[in-house]
Amino acid sequence: MNLDASGIGQLALRLSLVSEEQVRECLIELDDKKAPALDMVRVLERKRYLSSWQGQKLLKGDLDGYFLGGYRLLYKIASGSFGRVYRGDEPRTGQVVAVKVLRNKWMMDKQKVDLFLREGKLGMTIRHPNIVSVLAANQDTKTGQYFIVMEFIEGGNLRDLLQIRKKLQIDESLRMMEESAQGLAYSHTRGLTHRDIKPTNILICVSTSQAKLVDFGLAEISTGSSVHFGKQSDKDNDVAVDRTVDYAGLEKATNQRPGDVRSDIYFLGAVLYECVTGLSLMPVTKDRQARMNIRRYQEVEETLAKNAPAMGVPPRVISLLAKMLAYDPTRRFQTPMEVVEAIQACRAELRGEAAAAQAGTRTPVGARTLFAVEINAKLQDAFRDKFKAKGYRVLISIDPSQALKRYQQQAYHALIVDAGTVGRDGVEAFNRVLKESDAAGLDLAAVLILSEDQADWTNDAISHKRGAVLVRPVTMKQLIEAVRALAPDKDES
Repeated sequence: MNLDASGIGQLALRLSLVSEEQVRECLIELDDKKAPALDMVRVLERKRYLSSWQGQKLLKGDLDGYFLGGYRLLYKIASGSFGRVYRGDEPRTGQVVAVKVLRNKWMMDKQKVDLFLREGKLGMTIRHPNIVSVLAANQDTKTGQYFIVMEFIEGGNLRDLLQIRKKLQIDESLRMMEESAQGLAYSHTRGLTHRDIKPTNILICVSTSQAKLVDFGLAEISTGSSVHFGKQSDKDNDVAVDRTVDYAGLEKATNQRPGDVRSDIYFLGAVLYECVTGLSLMPVTKDRQARMNIRRYQEVEETLAKNAPAMGVPPRVISLLAKMLAYDPTRRFQTPMEVVEAIQACRAELRGEAAAAQAGTRTPVGARTLFAVEINAKLQDAFRDKFKAKGYRVLISIDPSQALKRYQQQAYHALIVDAGTVGRDGVEAFNRVLKESDAAGLDLAAVLILSEDQADWTNDAISHKRGAVLVRPVTMKQLIEAVRALAPDKDES
């Protein structure tokens, strides 16, 4: 525009971007009303009466797009395929907000408009500390643009944080996922699922480090049917899932209906994995067909089991991830609140272990516990009676594989495996739990009992300073003495 300093100032005034007093102040400082418009804009920007984004629009001669629904736009902070997000404020109160604007190319697409407005209206029904609040959703009467006004979170999203730091500390990651799960748990009580959990949709407040979920755009009523617009064709369905291809792929692979809250839990697990390893759980691709491939989801459990230990992820966190990321939905946590409770327990155990390590002890936290693998009912009763008398909490299973699973969930202090009744799997369980205790940096007293005809299995059991192999006949007194001799805590009566 062919305007001088005074002209550009009057234009900014007419557009309600600045006050008459601010224009006068800048012209006095400039001391030349006929100076180039650029000079005037630079003074207005330096005094923070205009943002650089507003200044550039003014110099281009743009007369629209500075306000939407009464909110002033200051500058663009994010951009996506669906819309752009601006920092803005409410001129009368000064309240800082984020304004999400639907891209112009979608304004004539009723399906996209409906989806966008639905996002805003759903957001207005949700108020929780770990969910970004939506303040308004409407169409601007002057420009016709559709917009959503949200609380402004000073900071960035989790993707930005990971790009800078590569991976996060374990407890920091767990805290953020706990807060995110709190938000999911609240929305779940309102019958809503998120449907788009990923690092870019978890915002991190710079002042408090608090995690907040954003973009409940494709949230669905958990007890209702899927979101569809228009005819029930594949093309129309693509509109509803164009931002949730991974969800569609998972649910198709596992034969689950859209809107299942366990899908949110799965993808929150994928985010946690990326936080603690710095790696994506599934191959990164924009190819929709590849993301719908069933193998993409079938291989996740194998990837977790292979990579997480090698990356130094603690066994308790691996166990938590395994349940969040189970391919079979019935093996996952069934509600977000279960996830919250599991993360809280995991964090408490890790803190306890860290405190114990700092104090120079390798003893697991919590009540002194014995885990026994035994099929014989009379021997089960004997274990309970005799070891409870020695101050142990006694847990018993007939399944050898449960010894490792339980240890990964919460480390115990002593293990007895009766291979004489459970077979060769008992030897494998004995070996694996001892290896797991070494990986966790904790002491474990482990006893393997063999029958006389199994004596040659002694060579299959690993040699360990806190492991012992006893061949029948074995008395209960001998068994108690063996556990006591191996235990790091020898203050038993």
